[in-house]
Amino acid sequence: MPGQLSLPGFDAPSQPTDRLFFAIFPDATAAARIAQLAQHLRGEHGLKGRPLATERFHITLHHLGDYVGLPQSVVAAAGDAAAAVAMSPFEVAFDHAGSFSGRPRNRPFVLRAGDGAAALRAFQQTLGEAMKKTGLGRWVESQYTPHVTLLFDDRHVAEQAVETIGWRVHEFVLVHSLLGQGLHVPLARWPLRV
Repeated sequence: MPGQLSLPGFDAPSQPTDRLFFAIFPDATAAARIAQLAQHLRGEHGLKGRPLATERFHITLHHLGDYVGLPQSVVAAAGDAAAAVAMSPFEVAFDHAGSFSGRPRNRPFVLRAGDGAAALRAFQQTLGEAMKKTGLGRWVESQYTPHVTLLFDDRHVAEQAVETIGWRVHEFVLVHSLLGQGLHVPLARWPLRV
């Protein structure tokens, strides 16, 4: 309503509080191996950032925006897009680690996929095409760099080969991230199938 007064302590947040994204999570064995590798590389490179919690390791497929509150229309469109995707389970493999450049502070230190990402890239593109058909095309990136964030640190670490960590992908997830709280809440899961 125009001219409506707000009550102290009940002002609407001005900064986004919620994020939506599609993701793939590693199985428990791969997640444990990722956690061990993160600790090892942190020590090897003298990084100060704390590794992410094991249950937060994931591969982002598509970011669906940051919001104040959870936009049900975006959740519904994402569900429609996900339901339209048909693809068999596939293997992923990550064999390099290094820092993303471009951010002078709080740089993501990540696992990257080399040759083991062809099926993952194809799946990400297929999901992107389905998103375009449900009105979410603005969130489909033309460039995709498959990775798993291990930690954030101010130092830059050059990319290096690491022992391969891989797993078979059987599902993908719509995730609701509560910004600033470190919480990722799965909203829905879709099994891969033909």
